[in-house]
Amino acid sequence: MKKIMSLLVVLLLTMTVAGCSSGKDQAAIVIYDGTFSEMRIIHQMAKMVVENHTDATVDIRDEMDEVNTFKEMVDGNVDILNTYDGTLLTTFLKLDTSDIPEGMTLYDYANEVATKEKGVHLLAKLGSENTYAVGVLPETAQKYNLKTISDLAAVSDQLVFGAEHGFYTEEGSMKYTPFTQFYGLNFKENKPIDLALKYAAIENGNIDVTIVYTTDGLNKKVGLVVLEDDRSFFPEYNDALLVRNDLFERYSDIAPNLEAVLNSLGGQFTDEIMTDLTYEVDVNGRTPEDVAHEFLLGKGLISE
Repeated sequence: MKKIMSLLVVLLLTMTVAGCSSGKDQAAIVIYDGTFSEMRIIHQMAKMVVENHTDATVDIRDEMDEVNTFKEMVDGNVDILNTYDGTLLTTFLKLDTSDIPEGMTLYDYANEVATKEKGVHLLAKLGSENTYAVGVLPETAQKYNLKTISDLAAVSDQLVFGAEHGFYTEEGSMKYTPFTQFYGLNFKENKPIDLALKYAAIENGNIDVTIVYTTDGLNKKVGLVVLEDDRSFFPEYNDALLVRNDLFERYSDIAPNLEAVLNSLGGQFTDEIMTDLTYEVDVNGRTPEDVAHEFLLGKGLISE
C-alpha cells in the first residue's frame, strides 16, 4: 500500500510540475506604459486584443520615458512599445531623414536598420500620424499674421517659446536647437515646462508658442492654431507598435497568431479618431482602459 501511495504522490507531483510549466503559465508579455495618453490607450488595446484572442497575458508596468524603454527593449526586458517611425529613426537610432536612401520610405528604412542593429521592428502602421507641430493661440496668430512656421522668424524675438523638457534634450535631431536653427528663430525666451502644465501655460499667456502633437486632444480643447511646417522640418511620425524580433517565436506555443492579432490594430485609426480618443482621456477624464475597451468593442476587435 505504501508503495502504491508513493507512486500516486510522484504521479501527482509530476502532473503538477507539468501543469506549472505549461504554456499558459509562460511569463507575461512586458510593456512599460507611456508618458502621454495616446501611448497608454494603444498599450491597453494591445493588451486587450492579445488576451482576448490568445492564451498569452500582458503585463503593463508603470510608465517609463520612451528613450529608456527602448534601451530596455534592446536589452531584452521589454517586448512591445507604442511609438512612431520618426521617433525610431531620429531619437532611438540617432539618424536623420537625410540618411534615408532614395526611393525608400522613412518607415521602411527605420525598420530595416532597427531590425539589423537593434533586434526590434515595427508592426503595421496604425493609421494616425502624431507628428510634432507648432501651435499658437488664435489671437497670437491674428496679431502677428502667423500661418506658417517661417512666419515666426520675423517676430520670434517678441515671443516666448515653451515646451516639455523632452523637446530640449539632445536625444535625436528633431529637438529645440536644430528646430530653431533650421527656421532661423530667436525667441525672446524659452521655457522648459512640465507636459501636464504646457497647455495651461499657453492659455494663461505665460508662453506664446509651443510644440504640440497633432493627435493630442488638448489641442482641440484649447483651440490652438497649428502653423504649417512649410519647410518640412519635422519628419513623418506614423504610429505603430514596436516589438522585439524574437517575440513571436517565444510565444509560438501559446499565441501562434500573436503577430496577426497585434496587426489587427493596423489601419484602424485616423488623426481625427486618435484626437477624439485622447480628448476623452485628457479632457473628459475617462481612463485609457475604458476608452480602449469601448473602441475595440465598437470595431469588433474584441468580443467582451
